[in-house]
Amino acid sequence: MLKDRIIVYTSGTFDMFHYNHLRMINYARSLGDILIVGVSTDELVASYKEPPIISFDERLQIIQALKTPDIVIPQRTLDHTEIVKKLNIDAFVVGDDWYGKYDYLRESGVEVFYFPYGSGVSSSSLKETIYHSYEKTLQKERRTKPDNIKGFKVNEE
Repeated sequence: MLKDRIIVYTSGTFDMFHYNHLRMINYARSLGDILIVGVSTDELVASYKEPPIISFDERLQIIQALKTPDIVIPQRTLDHTEIVKKLNIDAFVVGDDWYGKYDYLRESGVEVFYFPYGSGVSSSSLKETIYHSYEKTLQKERRTKPDNIKGFKVNEE
């Protein structure tokens, strides 16, 4: 706590920014007076899952454009021990897909909240929807291809 102000930290990849990202950031804001949002670097994300679709610089700018965060910083590690100490974090918020992963921060006096995404939109589900939509479009285009174009027979492959 800084002069009776509660400092909250939340972080994420924020790839293909969507409603659940916004809900989590707004929830984090509601828990304190100062909100710091960490945006995972491309290198960090690639160390534990597929690289983001949207580049780090663009994701950082999207989060900076929101009114909710007071400070937006790069997140270069999943170990938040140092950032908690350096920034005097009182509360930490992360999606419940990480449930239990950050309980160790409680030893430093930090309240840890696992925000329930629940069902609905996620970056992974968006990517899957886009992929399946693209596949359907390709299949539809294959079915409607003409057999010949201006007298030339189209080779089927």
